[in-house]
Amino acid sequence: MKKTTLPVALIQERNHGDADANLSVIEARIAEAAKRGARLVLLQELHNGPYFCQHESVSEFDLAETIPGPSTERLGKLAKQHGVVLVSSLFEKRATGLYHNTAVVFEKDGSTAGKYRKMHIPDDPGFYEKFYFTPGDIGFEPIDTSVGRLGVMVCWDQWYPEGARLMALAGAELLLYPTAIGWDPEDEQAEKDRQRNAWILSHRGHAVANGLPVLSCNRIGHEASPLGTSGIQFWGSSHVLGPQGEFLAEANQNEPEILLCEVDMERSEHVRRIWPFLRDRRIDAYGDLLKRYRD
Repeated sequence: MKKTTLPVALIQERNHGDADANLSVIEARIAEAAKRGARLVLLQELHNGPYFCQHESVSEFDLAETIPGPSTERLGKLAKQHGVVLVSSLFEKRATGLYHNTAVVFEKDGSTAGKYRKMHIPDDPGFYEKFYFTPGDIGFEPIDTSVGRLGVMVCWDQWYPEGARLMALAGAELLLYPTAIGWDPEDEQAEKDRQRNAWILSHRGHAVANGLPVLSCNRIGHEASPLGTSGIQFWGSSHVLGPQGEFLAEANQNEPEILLCEVDMERSEHVRRIWPFLRDRRIDAYGDLLKRYRD
């Protein structure tokens, strides 16, 4: 069987202030990634600005935009200019009073290949997303592109094995997660380490259970809380995993980085032959998964 590899790039960045500033940096990073051979580029969650969900404020809705809109036009042109498939993450205004956390995938000709609306919406200290985002209604549907069928999800989705499994069952060839995750700077180092390690472990579990590569792109830097609390220190650590959960590439925890890696697109076939998890699933016994809890 002929070996085929896909050069990918994850753009790990900090917030530079506003959409124009952030997109200008993204433009430069994508140009460099493409020059270095990348054919698929993944950006971090809500890359156009700060992670505004640290508080609840109606003024933050001014950041949302329609899809298509100004950012999709600019990102689509970038994808076409550099001939890459580009996975972005935007604050979508679907209608007045209706907003989503939405990933948009652009084909290398600049057209929109598809989008995914974040399904799992957190509501925790520092991550008040339920105030802003309506849960997605598109479902877990892979997006077909010239580089493969992409199972795109967003951040909090990464903790749920059901989403990864459904993407795999629909034929996804890669699982991709634009992400914005970090720790409270006031936490003890041991707690910080536990949280980061759990996050990586969840991705490794998705890779192993589904026999698929996993790409997760996180932001870096400290972002102060508008509430006057300690804010969030985003821990970077963007990574690419192979279908047995092995690290193919991992970025640093503190600095911007273009993480480049070659993904063997044939490896999943070989791994699934020796670990046939999909074959041995007891689908006749899983009905209770549709319940909130088994009382």
